[in-house]
This record gives sequence, structure tokens and C-alpha cells, in this order.
Amino acid sequence: MSQDIAVGTGSRTSSQSGLVGAHAERLSTLVTAQRATVDRSTGLELYRDMTLGRRFEDKCAEMYYRGKMFGFVHLYNGQEAVSTGVIGAMKRQHDWFCSTYRDHVHALSAGVPAREVMSELFGKETGCSKGRGGSMHLFSKEHHLLGGFAFIGEGIPVALGSAFTSRYKRDALGDSSSNAVTAAFFGDGTCNNGQFFECLNMAQLWKLPILFIVENNKWAIGMAHDRATSDPEIWRKASAFGMAGEEVDGMDVLAVRAAAQRAVERARAGEGPTVLECLTYRFRGHSLADPDELRAEEEKQFWAKRDPLKALERDLLEAKLVTSEELRAIEKEIDAEVQDCVDFALSAPEPDGSELTRYIWADD
Repeated sequence: MSQDIAVGTGSRTSSQSGLVGAHAERLSTLVTAQRATVDRSTGLELYRDMTLGRRFEDKCAEMYYRGKMFGFVHLYNGQEAVSTGVIGAMKRQHDWFCSTYRDHVHALSAGVPAREVMSELFGKETGCSKGRGGSMHLFSKEHHLLGGFAFIGEGIPVALGSAFTSRYKRDALGDSSSNAVTAAFFGDGTCNNGQFFECLNMAQLWKLPILFIVENNKWAIGMAHDRATSDPEIWRKASAFGMAGEEVDGMDVLAVRAAAQRAVERARAGEGPTVLECLTYRFRGHSLADPDELRAEEEKQFWAKRDPLKALERDLLEAKLVTSEELRAIEKEIDAEVQDCVDFALSAPEPDGSELTRYIWADD
């Protein structure tokens, strides 16, 4: 069981040339398609993290449709390889992570306990944001989660500030140990906004240690990506600023992990930022209130066949790193963990009304 998965240059491609052809073509001609090497321990860790993300989101959907969870809830199903691939290639509680309104799984990958994340979704005092933020505003200083941000592009300047802090501590304050890297996650719909371009410019100008992670799931709410931008290959925009840019199969956690490792290495070496475009797909509608009637069924089926969890399972089994029974056991453990966090959240106390203005201003 000590065999490793070797780095290769091939990425899984679709044989359905007539089905969503543009998507298949991009996936089959990736500029960077190398895949990470993992041992048994790492493979199991990746599978567990992705399974937790998937099962957690499925339970959120169940609670929402049962009328137990309220507000805006945007799920991450299908995109797990991006969160696990990037954050798993970084250092928890050392590096920093900044998310969007689709932030539950980023928080889990960063190490925020599932109980705290679920409690926040129920608006409870035991939530990671003390019940004040809800689904779209998960924060955890302890786990270096800079927050989930509801407005498009809002988190990118925050992440840029984090990367600037890391560089400033080293260069201006003489802290040679300051080498933290920041990952800013956002979607394809963000990449036509001003914050994106302004922050790319500043990051490259100062060679800041930041990864701009584009989770290109092809749709900005109800707008197809190819209809909204003059150049749909987002990673190429990095070249306008002279920075590194890569495109990767965002349904392949080993490909994402390898690309993230390269980007993190460049950032820690002082070589500056990277735009990493991950080609992925959300399996559910934009939010749980979205009937998801705009996307063609053939498009959904094309991406469903590229399920990142099933792909990783095939890799691990083919390399004889794990057995199917071990993976099923992990899934049972995760199901129990997710049910526990729901039970915990439902029984947790509501925020005290007398503390309505707490956390708005800094304590004396």
C-alpha cells in the first residue's frame, strides 16, 4: 500500500465531442495538466475532505427544504476538488483564505469545525461568526478564514491586504519568518469587475504572495460565462499584468493540487501572484431558491460524469492505495459527523438580544 500516484501530463477528457463541445475542447487542451503525487495518507485525507464538503452541503439542502434553515444558501456541490485541492496544498493556520457567498466548504477545508459552520447557518451563538453572519459570512480568525463575502469581488481586496501584510512584515519589519500566502476564491462572474483588475495590477506590482483562484463554473447566477466576457479564458488575463496564469481541470483534485503547489512555491519564493483558473461546475442551482431551469440537461450530464469524488476514488483504487471498503467507512463516519453537527446546531442557543450591537465596534 506504499505506492504513489505518479505525476502525468494527461488529464481526463470527454469522448463526447458533440456534447458541449467548447467545454470538452478546453478540458482536453489544458495548458497545464500535470497531476500531483499523493501517498495513501494524503489520498485518504483528500477523499475525506471532499466527502465532508459534499455530504455537508447535501444536509444543508435537506434542512433548507424542510424549513429548518432560512435565508440565502448557495451550495458547492461539484466544486469540491477546487477547495480541497488548493487549501490542501497550503498550510492551515499559517496561510490565509478568503471566500465568497459559496463559502461553507472553503471553511471546512480550512479547518473550521463542522459544528461551528452548521451553527452559523442556523444563526446560533455557537456559529463561527456567533450567529451574526449566516451562510454567506463565515469568518474564523483562528483558522485564518478572512470571510465569506456576499457581493461579487468584495473579498479580493481583503485578500490582497492579507498578502500585503505578509510581505510588509518581511520586507519592512524584518520578520524573516513571514512567508504566509493568501488564496482568494471567486467565480467567473467576478472577472469582469474592477476589483479583479485593480488587485491583479497591485499584486504584480508589489510581487505579493497571493493566489487568485477562479472557480469557473460557467454560470454567473443565470448568465452563461461565454456570453458575458470578450475572452472566456480567464487565466490569460494574467499576462496583461506580466504575472503567472494557469488553467486547470477543476474536477480533478490531483490536477488542482499540483497547480496550487506550483503557485504557492512561486509566492513563497517572492516571485509574486498567480491566476489559477479552475474549470469546474456546480451540480445544483445558483442557490437553493434557484429552480435551475436555464442550464441545458445535456450540459449538466456532461459535468455529472466528471464528478470529482468519483474521479478521486478511481485514482486511489487503481493505484491500490485504498480499498473500496475503506472509502465506504469514511463516508459513514462523515454522515455521522454531519448529523452530529445538525443536532448540535439545532439545540444550540440563539444570540442574546441584549448583545445586538456586539461585534460591530471594537472592544475597548
